[in-house]
Amino acid sequence: MSVKILFVCMGNICRSPTAEGVFRKLVRQEPQLEYVKVDSCGTIGYHVGEASDPRSVAAAKKRGYDLSEIRARQLSKQDLIDSEHILVMDNDNYQNTVVLADDDPTIIEKVELFLDYAKNSTLREVPDPYYGGAKGFDQVIDLVEDASFGLIEKLKG
Repeated sequence: MSVKILFVCMGNICRSPTAEGVFRKLVRQEPQLEYVKVDSCGTIGYHVGEASDPRSVAAAKKRGYDLSEIRARQLSKQDLIDSEHILVMDNDNYQNTVVLADDDPTIIEKVELFLDYAKNSTLREVPDPYYGGAKGFDQVIDLVEDASFGLIEKLKG
């Protein structure tokens, strides 16, 4: 039996692949969570097939995370059906994901803001670093790590 965790942002080149890479590494350090599968996608298809933003890759690499194999893809209705946890980065992507769920309550109940699992942040949304500088990509990793530890705690409980 496996549990699929799906991280969702807009283009799947900054925030959600960072979440995928960070969470994948952290969950691998928890032997009792070997059943957890991790993936990411975007609500839009602008970057399908592209590698993660080089600034995301560089920021992640500095912190020991590897995003090099992740390629952008667009969220599908099948993703929503196949995932037990659908963790979105912000309210816009929450709304886009819920619309794709087509009023199916069994899917909608699985959609959550990822930062609801953070213990050390008052933010509810992971800011999009795309139009900013390197500092924004570091902030994304800080937030993603915080929320990842909270989610791991829930999965272990």
